[in-house]
Amino acid sequence: MDWINSLFVEQSALQAVVVISLICAIGLALGKIRIFSISLGVTFVFFMGIFMGHIGITVDPSVLNYVEAFGLSMFVYALGLQVGPGFFSSFKMGGLKLNMLSIVIILLGTLFALIFSYSLSVSLPDMVGILCGATTNTPALGAAQQTLNRMGMDSNTPALGCAVTYPLGVVGVMLAILVMRKLFVKDKDVEIKETKGKNKTYIAAFQVFNPAVFNKTIKDVAHMNYPKFVISRLWRDGHVSIPTSDMMLKEGDRLLVISSEESSLPLTVLFGKQENTDWNKEDIDWNAIDSQLVSQRILVTRPELNGKKLGTLHLRNHFGINISRVYRSGVQLLATSELVLQMGDRLTVVGEAAAIQNVEKVLGNTVKNLKEPNLVVIFLGMVLGLAIGSIPLSVPGISSPVTLGIAGGPIIVGILMGTFGPRLHMITYVTYSANLMLRALGLSMYLCCLGLQAGPRFFETVIRPEGVLWVAVGFVLTLVPVLIVGIFAFKFMKIDFGSVAGVLCGSMANPMALDYANDTIPGDNSSVAYATVYPLGMFLRVIIAQLLLTFLL
Repeated sequence: MDWINSLFVEQSALQAVVVISLICAIGLALGKIRIFSISLGVTFVFFMGIFMGHIGITVDPSVLNYVEAFGLSMFVYALGLQVGPGFFSSFKMGGLKLNMLSIVIILLGTLFALIFSYSLSVSLPDMVGILCGATTNTPALGAAQQTLNRMGMDSNTPALGCAVTYPLGVVGVMLAILVMRKLFVKDKDVEIKETKGKNKTYIAAFQVFNPAVFNKTIKDVAHMNYPKFVISRLWRDGHVSIPTSDMMLKEGDRLLVISSEESSLPLTVLFGKQENTDWNKEDIDWNAIDSQLVSQRILVTRPELNGKKLGTLHLRNHFGINISRVYRSGVQLLATSELVLQMGDRLTVVGEAAAIQNVEKVLGNTVKNLKEPNLVVIFLGMVLGLAIGSIPLSVPGISSPVTLGIAGGPIIVGILMGTFGPRLHMITYVTYSANLMLRALGLSMYLCCLGLQAGPRFFETVIRPEGVLWVAVGFVLTLVPVLIVGIFAFKFMKIDFGSVAGVLCGSMANPMALDYANDTIPGDNSSVAYATVYPLGMFLRVIIAQLLLTFLL
């Protein structure tokens, strides 16, 4: 039985791999169990690590620290790489308003945490851990631990606070959404507001009967004060064609137009008459509509196209084709000339078969290129992130220099690489499944090590009076800020409930609550709002955790 003892008890590199892998496997399996439609997912690895640590399972401290640091840096870098392409654009138009609401939630929670810390005599490291658990933000916890290590203090204290408040942190956001839904929102209002997806394209057929557009080019008509649109096909005298921007519209022309649903009425005024045929059904065979043109979806897989505007390719003029729609992350986008292309975009191209083959060569359409991640960028980005995270920054009034640490540095570099990498001819595209794999692997490793470190003191902390106080404070930090901002946004700012729910989930970095919102609220506004506020919210919480300990401890 010595071999069993060497696998699970005797501290070694082999024993560390076995124990960590076993904890991750059991935790991930149990995390799939749903109770009242709620599951903890990868977070269950944390509690499995706590249990193993409590019963006396230990791992060599140096190996544990390595796995914890490697897992956390991998997770935050992959996270930054994923959200990078949309990070800066999220501040435009409605995204700025949603991000401001998210910032208010974050600042309110931080303010309440400071008030509770001083009024209830809870140490600041403990309160930072409580805040991280209440907001279900493990990268912020990692940043706090790194800050305490740099200051020569015990870094396990925040982990205990995070562990005892994390479960109610998950449930608290769901409870806030439920309370708002029951008290302020009517089902009919939710359905009406959620079905008007502004990001979704709408296809309609029009006939040209408005004399104001007779003998005008499509370019001239497009510059009129009307909503943006794309003309996919034009029928004239029984012949179908792909209209160029210089083609003139004639009386009686029949147009297949892609725009948004709310644009139907103004476009009817512009062209003259809208047909009653429903062109938005999923079972339409576009290739059977006419025998002269073919409709095909083509993937953008050439790295040099990442970040370029669609209009700069001049595909319509060079090949006589038309791009009617762009599919990105399950969302249909209008293919205007100003649309910035990303690797993995799926373009709906209409034209003759020979022309489409030529367009394939321009766009790539090589699925293999998307399935093979560029590992050089992954490891190089982590090196740069850790290097930047280690740079000492002198702050007036602070005796010791401040660093971004292994949580702040990699996420900043990940965001920058995802945003600007293609402009430097770097292949930074990673498929969603590959990115999810990196994040899940890194987070599982980090949570496992975190649980093993917190396990020996977890249960004795919970049963003490201060443990109950921590749980209560954490629940308040979760529930109160999201309710205040959520109710204000819905009742006074008139933001639809789906978007409000997404902001609440994103600002609290709570994907489990987002799953609940998607299950109970029609439409995809919750997911869109979540993705809009998540990057900035995650970044702010990582930085705030370090600033609190650096300036106030």
